[in-house]
Amino acid sequence: MDPMDPTLIDLTIQSLLSNEPVTMHALEAIPRALFVPLFNAAFVGGHKNILTAMVKIWPFPCLHMGSLMIQDTQYELVKAIVESLQILPTQNLGSWGPKLRILDLRENPGYKIVCPQRSTNSLVCFHACTYSEHSILKREAQYTIANSESEDQSAKKPMELLVNLSFDSTFRENDFLTSLLSKVEQSLGSLHLCCRSLQIDTFCDCKIALKILDMKCINHLAVHRASLTEVTRLLSRVACLDTLSLSQITCRSLNGRVFKNFITHLKHMVYIKELNLSSFCLTDHLENLMRAIVPGLEFLNLNLCGLSHNDFKFLAQCPQVNNLKLLNLSNNPVDWEDCEPLHNLLQKVSGTMKYLMINLCHITDSTISLLLPALSHCSQLCIFSFFSNFITMPMLIRILEHLLPLMKLRYVIYPIPVHCYERWQFQDILDLQKLAEVHDQLTMILEVAGRSDLNLITYF
Repeated sequence: MDPMDPTLIDLTIQSLLSNEPVTMHALEAIPRALFVPLFNAAFVGGHKNILTAMVKIWPFPCLHMGSLMIQDTQYELVKAIVESLQILPTQNLGSWGPKLRILDLRENPGYKIVCPQRSTNSLVCFHACTYSEHSILKREAQYTIANSESEDQSAKKPMELLVNLSFDSTFRENDFLTSLLSKVEQSLGSLHLCCRSLQIDTFCDCKIALKILDMKCINHLAVHRASLTEVTRLLSRVACLDTLSLSQITCRSLNGRVFKNFITHLKHMVYIKELNLSSFCLTDHLENLMRAIVPGLEFLNLNLCGLSHNDFKFLAQCPQVNNLKLLNLSNNPVDWEDCEPLHNLLQKVSGTMKYLMINLCHITDSTISLLLPALSHCSQLCIFSFFSNFITMPMLIRILEHLLPLMKLRYVIYPIPVHCYERWQFQDILDLQKLAEVHDQLTMILEVAGRSDLNLITYF
């Protein structure tokens, strides 16, 4: 079909949605070029019947719903779409070419609804699973061979369902997961459930589902409130992690077998680019963990990990941090007299680091004055956050002056100077007038320097 005027397309879709019975009856006569905008409008408008009918005769090999940014109230629509997947053999293949083979439910506004096709007879999807032996790409070849040797053209074609899952014990998540697993069971092996991102907030509510999921598909794993033994069991089943996030993980001893087993499995995670650890005590054991990481790490979050002087000293020397883009050391007190390890660490990552967070680290004027030479060399820095530290107003001005030449810097989250509190050690009474004067003074410095692109933020 020739390109249509946008206004004409809108009017056509509005007309189709206003007469649901007629539209559903005539779907196969609708031009392919109208399918994507009609699907978008039907989803936003909550037209469940039209959506499910469209999925059954979808004329493209893939359907990505990421750009639709699914809201809580639309989960019933998504369930209906999943349930309408044609997973059983059918004799009526129609004249549309390839039917829907990959349904992608992951939220990503950058995804197009359908991938560009090189030909009308081939399965081409840039987001298809490449990890599991059950993936559609690997089973496609098996299907083609089996189909060529058989006269039965109604054989089941492999299909794939791409999802991100979060086990947070809410009814919506549990109900949605139940519908997904039910559909997979109905398919008798033809539908591959590919979970790319898995977040576990409550371990006890997901044990059955974890036995069913193909863990080889997961490349983002986040676990909150669990034992290190449970985490290690998960790591033993994954293969291609690029992001690992662990929060409030318990371990009786960092010198025992459990921690050693964890380190052993971590060594097998050769694709990791992002490591997020929070409320995970690693005092004097960071070296053991970091040596298990393959060099090439880009994001390192060590919030509230009880890091010691020795941990910082090792961090400044290990090759695993050579290419860091993000470094979060918040909630690790830096109250030692010798701050050279932290200075050396900042100097080491100064050429690549874009995001630096050192909030609530008990940093004082004397400490940060030693860090300023290294900070001023962080040429790629975009965001610098150091709120809730013991900084005076003169030092805050000095810090800002050192940061002004960093032309890529866009946000500075600064601490409230100590003079704004009646009693700093208790932070009990904040003088809002003094705080406003602080902001005005810092803003004036930015204006004089011509840095209107630099934003200053504080929290109280």
